[in-house]
Amino acid sequence: MFKLLSIVCLAAFVVAEIKEEENVLVLGTDNFEEALSLYPDILVEFYAPWCGHCKSLAPEYAKAATKLQEEGSKLKLAKVDATVESELAQKYGVRGYPTLKFFHDGKDSEYNGPRQAEGIVSWLKKKTGFPATKLADVEAAQKFVADREVAVIGFFESEESDEAKAFLDAVRAFDDIEFGFATDKAVAGEYKASGNKVILLKKFDEGRADFEGDFAKDKLVEFVKGNSLPLLIEFNQQSAQRIFSGELKNHLLIFMSKEAENFNKVNESTRELAKGYKNKLLFVFVNTDVEENSRITEFFGLQKEDFPAVRLISLADQLVKYKPDVAELNPEKLKVFVDDYLAGKLKPHLNTQDVPADWDKAPVKVLVGKNFDEVALDKTKDVLVEFYAPWCGHCKKLVPIYDELAEKLADRKDIVIAKMDSTANELEHTKIESFPTIKLYKKGDNQVVDYNGERTLEGMLKFIESGGEVGKAAPEDEEEEDLEKDDADEKPVKDEL
Repeated sequence: MFKLLSIVCLAAFVVAEIKEEENVLVLGTDNFEEALSLYPDILVEFYAPWCGHCKSLAPEYAKAATKLQEEGSKLKLAKVDATVESELAQKYGVRGYPTLKFFHDGKDSEYNGPRQAEGIVSWLKKKTGFPATKLADVEAAQKFVADREVAVIGFFESEESDEAKAFLDAVRAFDDIEFGFATDKAVAGEYKASGNKVILLKKFDEGRADFEGDFAKDKLVEFVKGNSLPLLIEFNQQSAQRIFSGELKNHLLIFMSKEAENFNKVNESTRELAKGYKNKLLFVFVNTDVEENSRITEFFGLQKEDFPAVRLISLADQLVKYKPDVAELNPEKLKVFVDDYLAGKLKPHLNTQDVPADWDKAPVKVLVGKNFDEVALDKTKDVLVEFYAPWCGHCKKLVPIYDELAEKLADRKDIVIAKMDSTANELEHTKIESFPTIKLYKKGDNQVVDYNGERTLEGMLKFIESGGEVGKAAPEDEEEEDLEKDDADEKPVKDEL
C-alpha cells in the first residue's frame, strides 16, 4: 500500500514539474493544462523562434518573470513555441507572432498591454489584485522609486478615503506605469507629502511633479499622462509602444545624429519648445546613427543627405505626415510650423519618387506618386496594382508570380499590370494598411476592388478576367481579423514603430 501511494505521489510530481527558462515556464501540449490548473493567473506568449518581435520581447519577458518570482508573486509567465505546438496555437486562435494571452482560472483573454518588463508586471498586478504597490515603510518606498524610470506615489490618510478611491480608479487606466500607495506618515515625510497627496518622480527633465487640484479620476489621469513622458523622448524599441500607442496622436519627429556638432543645442532648444505643448504634441528624437532606426527613416522617405530633418505626424484616424518648408532646426520656425499645424493651416506631405525613364518598358509597369492617377485611373483599361515594400518577405515571394502574370497579359491593350513602392510613394486617395496590397482599378468607372484571393497566377488571372468578382475582399464590415500580427512581413512600418 505504501509503495503504491509513493508511486502515485511520484507520478503527480512528474506531471506537475514544468521546465523553466529564465523563470519563464516552457509549455507544450503535454503540460499546458497542468500549468493552468497549478497557476490561476498566468500570461502565455505564443512565439516563433524566427520572429524578430519575439526576440525583442524575450529579455523583457524574462525580466518580468524574474521580478515576479523575486517578489514571491503567484503570477506566472509562460511561453509556447507555436511552430512546434501548432494544435495548441490553433486552439487559442493564434494568428501571428507574438500572441500573448492572459489566463485567469483557465479562461483566456487577449493581452494588449506593454512589452517592457515594468509594464508587464504592472498590467498583471492591476488585473489580479490591489492595483498599486503598497509601500509599508521608507525603505520600500525608496526601492520602489529607485527601480523605476517613472514612479507615481499616492499618500493618503486612509485607504477608504474618497481621494484614495479616485487615485486607485486612475491607476487602473494605465498599463505601462506602476503606482505606489502609502498611508505611513514616515513615508509621506520622506517625500515631503502632507495630507492626501500624489507625486510623480522621474529620472529625466525636472525630476518631480506634484498633483494640484481636485481628486478626480480624469484630473489624475491627465496629470500622469502629461508628466510621465520626457519633453523630448528618444525613439527606440523600448519606447516605440509608448510613443505610437499613447493618447497623444500628434508627434513632432526630429531626425538627427547624436554626433552632430549642434546636437546639444538642438536638444535643449527643442525641450524648451516642448514645454509649451504638453498634452498637445509629443516631441520625438530619432537618432539617425542607429541602424535599427533605418526603417522609420525609410518610411518617411528620408535619405542620409536629408538629415537633420523634421516631420510632424497625426495618428488620429490614419497616419498623415507634414513637412516644414525649411530644413533647418530653428526653434522659432519650428514653433510657427507646430502652431500652423494645430490651427489646421498645413497641407499633408505625400512622398513621391520621380517617374523612372523606363517605367513602362517591362511587362510590370512602375508607378510612383507622380504618375499613378494618369495610369491607374485610365478609364479605358483595367489596371491591377500591387502596393509593396522592398523589405517585405511576402512581396519578394510574389515577384516571379506577378511578373509571369504581366507577361501572360502583355498583349492585352485593355489591361495594365503595375506595382508601386508604397514606402517611397503615397497617395491622397489611397491608404495602404499592409503589404502586399493588390487592387484592381476597373475600366469605365474606376471602381476599386481589393484582391483577397490566393497569391497564385491562376487566382489573379481569374480576378482580372472576372472583373474583380472572383477573389475580391469581403465588404469592410465582414472582413476577418488580419491574419498577420506583429512579425508579419506584410505590416507597414508605422505599425512596427
